[in-house]
Amino acid sequence: METRPEAMAVVAIGRNEGERLRACLASVIDAAGLVVYVDSGSTDGSVAMARGMGADVVELDMSVPFTAARARNVGWRRAVELRPALQFVQFVDGDCAVASGWLGQSLDFLRSRPDVAAVCGRRRERHPERSIYNRLCDLEWSAPPAGESRACGGDVMMRVPALQAVGGYRDSLIAGEEPELCVRLRAAGWRIWRLDTDMTWHDAAMTRLSQWWKRTVRTGFAYAEGAHLHGAAPERHCVRQARSAWLWGLALPATVVVLALAWSPVWWSALAVYPLQWGRLYGSARGEPGLRAWRALFLLLGKFAEVAGQLRYLRLRWSGRQAHLIEYK
Repeated sequence: METRPEAMAVVAIGRNEGERLRACLASVIDAAGLVVYVDSGSTDGSVAMARGMGADVVELDMSVPFTAARARNVGWRRAVELRPALQFVQFVDGDCAVASGWLGQSLDFLRSRPDVAAVCGRRRERHPERSIYNRLCDLEWSAPPAGESRACGGDVMMRVPALQAVGGYRDSLIAGEEPELCVRLRAAGWRIWRLDTDMTWHDAAMTRLSQWWKRTVRTGFAYAEGAHLHGAAPERHCVRQARSAWLWGLALPATVVVLALAWSPVWWSALAVYPLQWGRLYGSARGEPGLRAWRALFLLLGKFAEVAGQLRYLRLRWSGRQAHLIEYK
C-alpha cells in the first residue's frame, strides 16, 4: 500500500530497550517519512543506535519527572517542527515492533474517515509462552472488539490536527494517558476506531509476580486519576473500574474482618464470595481451561493491587507531591 511518507511520521519512545528498540525502529524506518525517537535517559547506547539507524533523536530533560505522555508530546511536536504539513503520526513504544502493512492500512482508513482522530489495531505479545504474565498481557491486548471504541492504547495512528486541537496528551499523567486523551478527543467531536488486524508486537518481558503487581498497581493509579479528572456524568471515566477495585480489594474484606472480630466468627464464611466470584469469572471466559483459571485468579488478585494504586494516588494528591512513574521492568 502507498503510505505517502511525507504525510506521516512515527514517534517511538523508550529507555534502555536495547534490541527491542532496534527491532522497533527497523520495523518502521523504511516505510515512514520521518522517525522521531524520544529517549528518557538510556544508558545502554539506545541514543547512538537510534541515530545510526536514521531516526531523529530527542533526549528528554530528566530533571523534569518523566512520563510517557510527556515523551509522546515532545515527539509529535518535534515531528511537526520538522514537517509543518504533517497530517498523521504513528505512536509506538520502544518495546514494540510495528506489524508489516499496518502503516499503510491505518493511513488508508484515516484518509477515508475524516471524522476519526485515532485508529489502532491488535497489539500482540511476542513471547506469551515465556510466563503466565505474558500470556495474560496477550489476552488483555486482544480483548477489545473491532469497531468504534472509547479509547486506544499507547500504540496508535493519530491525526495531527486532532492532537493539536485538544493540546495533545496530558504531560502529568504517569498512566492512563491514552484513554484520558480519548475522552477529550471524543468531547471535541472526534471518533476512535479499532481495526481487526495486527498492529504491533509487544515484549512485556514479565517473568515475576512482583512485575505483574507493579503493573497492576499502575492500572489502579490510572483508574483513580481518570475518575478524578473525568468521573462526572455523562463520561463517568474509570468510575466503574475504580469502584470495583474498592469493593473487592478493600471494602468487602475489611467489612468481613471487622464483623468477624467484633460480632461473630461466622462472618468469616462471607469470604466464600471470592471463590464464587472466581467461578463466575472462569465461566464467563473463553479458551483453554487452564488459562481461564489463571485469568480468573489474577483478575481477583488484581483488585488488591488496583486498590494499592488508588491509595497511592490519593496520598500524592492530598500531599501535593509530584507523581513518579511506576515501572515494572
